[in-house]
Amino acid sequence: MLIITDATMRFSETPLFSPLSLTVKGGEIALLQAPSGAGKSTLLHWICGTPPPELKATGRVTLNEKDITSLPPEDRQVGIMFQETLLFPHMTVGENLAFGIPGRMPPKERRDRIGRTLERIGMPGMADRDPMTLSGGQKARISLLRSLMAEPQAILLDEPFSSLDPDTRAEFSTFIRDEIASRRLPAVLVSHDPRDVALATGPLRRLTDTIEKI
Repeated sequence: MLIITDATMRFSETPLFSPLSLTVKGGEIALLQAPSGAGKSTLLHWICGTPPPELKATGRVTLNEKDITSLPPEDRQVGIMFQETLLFPHMTVGENLAFGIPGRMPPKERRDRIGRTLERIGMPGMADRDPMTLSGGQKARISLLRSLMAEPQAILLDEPFSSLDPDTRAEFSTFIRDEIASRRLPAVLVSHDPRDVALATGPLRRLTDTIEKI
């Protein structure tokens, strides 16, 4: 379970939004909606421990009953997927996936896990492919799976459908929902697109509502 308690953030004297509290259970997708510039991405970076240095924030982040607010990002066990897939172009598909796997895993087990993962998502034999030759939907899947390979205890999704065409968007949204449900991960999706309301299986917050209350 991921719990955000009384989160506030600002870059100046004006808060981005009023105090936000949110509880997301394992397998749920919470949706935060707001227009560009309202602080959605900033909030996600704060949750995963990579906020801009000039950000002034208060509040608490609790993951599976552990307060992770002051922990460095590598110790938080929170994965994040950005608007752009950000696959490493100098690495193969398999190497991109391997980047997310904990280093303690033996090489053979690592290769076998990558192979099984690619088969499961309908991309068998693509471990040696150049990621730049993949379709938009395939890149999105690999990007999400790279985050999940690190075995996070929660996942954050920053406008993951923004660059996808409608058909690919529908397919990838189903893929995300199924992965999160099967892994029982609490997930937070931020978006400005009203179509994403249908994907939410947990709490829905509109940061514009809280902004207007300031």
